[in-house]
Amino acid sequence: MAKSDQPTTIKKYANRRLYNTGTSTYVTLEDLASMVKDGEDFLVYDAKSGDDITRQVLAQIIFEQENKAGQNLLPTTFLRQLIRFYGDSMQMVVPKYLEQSIDSLTRDQEKFRKQMTNTFGMTPFAPLEETVRRNMELFQQTFSMFKPFVPPRPGAAPEPEKAPEPAAGGDNIDDLRRQMKDMQDRLERMSQEPKSE
Repeated sequence: MAKSDQPTTIKKYANRRLYNTGTSTYVTLEDLASMVKDGEDFLVYDAKSGDDITRQVLAQIIFEQENKAGQNLLPTTFLRQLIRFYGDSMQMVVPKYLEQSIDSLTRDQEKFRKQMTNTFGMTPFAPLEETVRRNMELFQQTFSMFKPFVPPRPGAAPEPEKAPEPAAGGDNIDDLRRQMKDMQDRLERMSQEPKSE
């Protein structure tokens, strides 16, 4: 079937069966995963209520993929941190940050593949570490937008504008984790401070 500009409508019935209205066939989560990989857009609706349940079905596809041996993409530490953001004051920033991060990774994936196959002088994760560093800078810039709204603490020393660069030859991932932890601690302190009238 030729791809159209409009997303395909998938209906989910009470018996948990998924019906592709574009092909008039029942499909599985595996079929929907293949559609995503092929770049085919779809929306999933509850057949009885008409509610859009696309997000839940996509999350279910990710859950199914994560349960396959050797298919894990989401590290445990990432999942724990993601859970901590639910209900947090920074929850509104996280989706946009993750969206920009995955968009950046998607745009640069071919460059990563070439560097990993052509370059033997550097670690295979050097391109990924560079993207993590850029994403951390983007994250810090995003948080700096909120600084004008937070009054400085009395007697507190001014914080440096820019985090120090990771040491050359050091473990960049550990440096990034430390920087992220420092940032989280600062955000928690700022959210607990009494607001001045």
